[in-house]
Amino acid sequence: MLRRSAATFAATLLCLVGTAGTAGTAAAAETGATSLYAPSAVVLSIGRGADAGPVTVLRAATLSCMPGPGGTHPAPEAACAELAARFAGDGFGGLLASPDPDRACPQHFDPVTVTVDGVWAGTRTSWQHTFSNACVMGATLNGGEAFAF
Repeated sequence: MLRRSAATFAATLLCLVGTAGTAGTAAAAETGATSLYAPSAVVLSIGRGADAGPVTVLRAATLSCMPGPGGTHPAPEAACAELAARFAGDGFGGLLASPDPDRACPQHFDPVTVTVDGVWAGTRTSWQHTFSNACVMGATLNGGEAFAF
């Protein structure tokens, strides 16, 4: 009787383990095949220093826009919408608006560099821009969501 119970238990365990393995494989195959859009996932960073020299990263956030907004960015939906609207074939230069004329910034040089690195619309991208200081960065980005983290 004990042998029969042990054999039944072993057969049941084997069936459960075998079923779990095939279900996981089927789900993984299904997930990879359902995307109709090219991936868009980038790392946004704000750092101290000029692009010609070493830059110390002060803050960074990950942003995934396709197939859906996500990542460590505090407002992924708004940031994805801004990047999609401002992206040009040569990069994210559209993020740079005319500086706010009502905002006065000090004229000292303390460079701040912003970067976008990753994949956008299925294409590898690497974009950066250096501002003379943090105030000029805020005035030029003009309240945009992409670097508001």
